[in-house]
Amino acid sequence: MSAGRIFGKPGRTLACLLAGGIALFQVTPVAAQPGELLQLVQTIALPGVRGRIDHLDIDLDGGRLFVAALGNNTVEVVDLRAGRRSARIRDLREPQGLAYVPGAKRVFVASGGSGRVDVFAGDTLAPVGRIDRLEDADNVRYEPASERLYVGYGGGLAVLEAPTIRLVNRIKLAGHPESFQLESTGSRIFVNVPDARQIAVVDRKQGNVAATWALGEVRANFPMALDEAQHRLFVATRRPAALLVFDTKSGERVASVPIGGDADDLFFDGERKQIYAICGEGVITVVQQQDADHYVAIGRVRTASGARTGLFVPEQRTLYVAVPVQQSTPAEIRVYSVK
Repeated sequence: MSAGRIFGKPGRTLACLLAGGIALFQVTPVAAQPGELLQLVQTIALPGVRGRIDHLDIDLDGGRLFVAALGNNTVEVVDLRAGRRSARIRDLREPQGLAYVPGAKRVFVASGGSGRVDVFAGDTLAPVGRIDRLEDADNVRYEPASERLYVGYGGGLAVLEAPTIRLVNRIKLAGHPESFQLESTGSRIFVNVPDARQIAVVDRKQGNVAATWALGEVRANFPMALDEAQHRLFVATRRPAALLVFDTKSGERVASVPIGGDADDLFFDGERKQIYAICGEGVITVVQQQDADHYVAIGRVRTASGARTGLFVPEQRTLYVAVPVQQSTPAEIRVYSVK
């Protein structure tokens, strides 16, 4: 397959990335309410961040949260230990997906507006390379075993080597990919392809689409999560607003549960057997897995209008939710403790 151009952007220093008078806001603790499924324990302000906020990732060892502020054309870096924004990566064009790679200590940022993946050193945030020709670059997933990243773009998945910052393959799909999930014990990637009204099953060893599962009457399948142990795939749709459950062995749909509208991120909590659907209408719908084939919505946690993305970190038992600016209230990260 053809390789993308790789080169650094000289002249941009850490001082440049941090310039602009970034205010440092201390964390605001919030009193948890007893009996809540998700307890809001703190908020971290993101002053000066305008517009839509897309996906997040975490540097667990460094205690940093990376936030793709799409509408602001920046990546916001939050120091979770200090409870404040500590840095900002500027001059991006609609950053959508990102991944922090611990081994390489690099941050990979996929920007839909520029159609490329920019790579930054994890410590200084200085640019170290980029890969072009990835129009509408979006979601990013990292596979530690192979040290490869998968990037949804245009009409396919791009496969990148993290250590070399090299494009090694392109896997064509029937439309633009939204959320996708990688098996850790197998070679499949499950991909939402809403334009084609399907879920594509990609064999990442063969580098091709092995199967497609039609969605039928439902539309707008954007977020996805995976319960690999129970062989179940979770897909949230917007028309209607529902959580669909698929058997990954057969591709058959086994359950459907109504959820909040405009879902854009979905997470499975294997310890509690719960699914968290972050919905832009201003709620997190919590769905309980009773067994592999039976599910029930057990609660709706109010957030804010337009809060549709986040990150669940099982090691911390924490769910981070990105909240865009609300009239006079700045954008923020809300931190929820999971019971």
